[in-house]
Amino acid sequence: MSIQSTIEAAASTLPPSLARIAAVVRENPSIVIDKTINELAEECHTSVASVVRFCRAIGFSGYAPLRMALATELGKEAAQFSARGAYGSEISDEDSLQEAVSKLAALELLAIEETVAQLDFDVLEAAIDAIDGADRILLYGIGASQFVAEDLAHKLLRVGRNAHVLSDSHEAVAASVLQSAPTVAIGFSHAGSTIETVRFLETARANGSATVAVTSAKDSPLARVADHALFTEVRESAFRAGAMVSRIAQLALVDCLFIGVAKRRFAETVDALQRTRQATNALRD
Repeated sequence: MSIQSTIEAAASTLPPSLARIAAVVRENPSIVIDKTINELAEECHTSVASVVRFCRAIGFSGYAPLRMALATELGKEAAQFSARGAYGSEISDEDSLQEAVSKLAALELLAIEETVAQLDFDVLEAAIDAIDGADRILLYGIGASQFVAEDLAHKLLRVGRNAHVLSDSHEAVAASVLQSAPTVAIGFSHAGSTIETVRFLETARANGSATVAVTSAKDSPLARVADHALFTEVRESAFRAGAMVSRIAQLALVDCLFIGVAKRRFAETVDALQRTRQATNALRD
């Protein structure tokens, strides 16, 4: 897992003094290389002790190891992004449209690469087992995460699985209480702290469902109430209202889940996809 993705994932769980440091470093990672620990503390309006605590919160023993590791990471990425025609995570007012699009594409490619690289295949396999063994699949997310839930539900429905995207929090909790058949509940939340999604998985688990979380935050409420937690690695741009990069990473994980489920019954899946394609051909121009 990259240092920058680690900071992104941890930011929402940090106390205020450490969150200020995370925000500054996320916006300009090279500040850690350019400034001493005292200068960074002053820049973040906090203390040197808080900077040390921040380092430990993201897995480093102190500031010097963080500087060395981040310098190595940024150096590798400079070459990688340069080859793709863009470098740097933030879209600025001075960027041309072509430069802004190149930066966004580079971030999205990086999110997919890092998400797949750190994927725990044992957990993925267990989540696929839960989905494949369920007679009823409940999916829930809010905002951009709902679009991801809908994407997985659409794929599963196309191969004959009983998948339902729940439209609001009351419906989600009500559906998760009623266990008329073996059920798996899947919750989507980038930060892993969306109250409604956490409550949905909590209720589902308490009532006997298998639970799966798709999130970027390992130490999050959503991950803690999931039997199987799958994590994205994401660095969002400041233009995050549409949850662009996080959505792409979640969709990559959704495709991994679907491929795993589809392979369990390969011949049936191929047949179902062909039949549903033929059935909808008449509806196309």
